[in-house]
Amino acid sequence: MRWIFALLLFALAGVASAQIVDTRDQALRNDAAQYAAQFRVPVDEALRRLKAQQDSVAATDAIGREFADRLAGISIEYSPDYRIVVLLTGSEPVPDRTAAGVPIVFRTGAKATHAQAVAAMRKHLIDLRNELPGARGAGYDQRTGEVVLLITPGDASRFGLEAIRSRAEQLSGVPVRVVVNALRETDMSVDGGGRVEGLNLLTNRRSRCTTGFVVTNGEINAITTAAHCPDQLTYIDRNGSSSPVLPMIGSWGLGYRDVQINGSAYSPDPYFYANRGAGERRSVQTWRNLASTRAGDFVCHYGESSGYSCATVELTDYAPPGDLCGGPCSPTWVTVSGPSCVPGDSGGPVFSGDVAFGIAKGINRDQAGRCLFYYYMSTDYLPPPWRLLTVGDVTSPRPGRP
Repeated sequence: MRWIFALLLFALAGVASAQIVDTRDQALRNDAAQYAAQFRVPVDEALRRLKAQQDSVAATDAIGREFADRLAGISIEYSPDYRIVVLLTGSEPVPDRTAAGVPIVFRTGAKATHAQAVAAMRKHLIDLRNELPGARGAGYDQRTGEVVLLITPGDASRFGLEAIRSRAEQLSGVPVRVVVNALRETDMSVDGGGRVEGLNLLTNRRSRCTTGFVVTNGEINAITTAAHCPDQLTYIDRNGSSSPVLPMIGSWGLGYRDVQINGSAYSPDPYFYANRGAGERRSVQTWRNLASTRAGDFVCHYGESSGYSCATVELTDYAPPGDLCGGPCSPTWVTVSGPSCVPGDSGGPVFSGDVAFGIAKGINRDQAGRCLFYYYMSTDYLPPPWRLLTVGDVTSPRPGRP
């Protein structure tokens, strides 16, 4: 029986591997269709921009190193023309450049560097939360060089926007923009329709959530999801059949992480569903580090509740409110604009083409329930020795359980 079961697992893994996987151009073309619809440009122009978005990362990383003592932010503008904007402190001008066919424009006059703003957030978020008990969260806007502080309507009417901004700037010593945010954020509930299922020991109910990427520790491969998913999971195929239980290897849900790793006998390759409903699978070629992520980057996301959608990065270095990270959250998360995110998408992959960006965690909604933004954990924060499995791995470690 063990021999037969082993053959069955091998056969299922072989079937999975035999399924069609998008090439890089096919993956980018699918994302480009969404880009074209949102920005009202031809698909070919959208494709050119998405390729340039990936190809320009090395240049903007180099700019970040060159101007490390002045860098306030790097962002992508879409109108009136597609270009990269570098915001610097001081008044000394820098000539414009070009990289990957994209103009790079330098702007000066920022009041604080990116590093100074993030350091101030780390130091003073507790102070801000103590003085504003209803505070939502805070993140950094690389387009303007400001810390964005989200507050409740109650605090806004009680203290006044200008008084809050002035006090926040006094505490932090960096520029602050205050935004009224009506609803409290929540994790993307695991009840929204995922493709892995398990018993939630807190509610004693079966819950479902979304898987993310295949990871490896150099010896075995496994699959990621959100830390607040059930511990023991069953994978549900597209045809509705279920696999044996995927045992939990570990769960990390404090401060700057929200990731769970489950053993998987079905993950010999670095594949993920970009659009499960359409059967669209992609391979992970590489990943984008948090430090290389720019405001305005166009990224996509798949969740079992909302499906496949794409939007732009808004805030980097975001700290969600309250105790959503098993206590206070660190300013390490990245927000992506709505409206396509729904409770139930937790753990799903965030990507562009075949580049992995992160694992979805939480959602911020307005009073009507419309998604204002969601936020994700960068793959930088996968717990060592785990890392993304990529096409570049010469040999894949054995899939399996711990």
